[in-house]
Amino acid sequence: MVLLCIGILFKRKFPNTHVSGNKEMRKRGIGCVQSQDREARKENPHRIAEREKQDNTANN
Repeated sequence: MVLLCIGILFKRKFPNTHVSGNKEMRKRGIGCVQSQDREARKENPHRIAEREKQDNTANN
């Protein structure tokens, strides 16, 4: 175990264990939940603006 750790430190290249770093996962369309959430939260510039609903309690 120690020798494996030393080998990684001397290479100075740490393995990419992130989901998006895996080529097969990208091929299948599987992504990181954090990345998917970030994409879903982006504001869509092509969205249709909706009118705000009036509060019915103020009218009654």
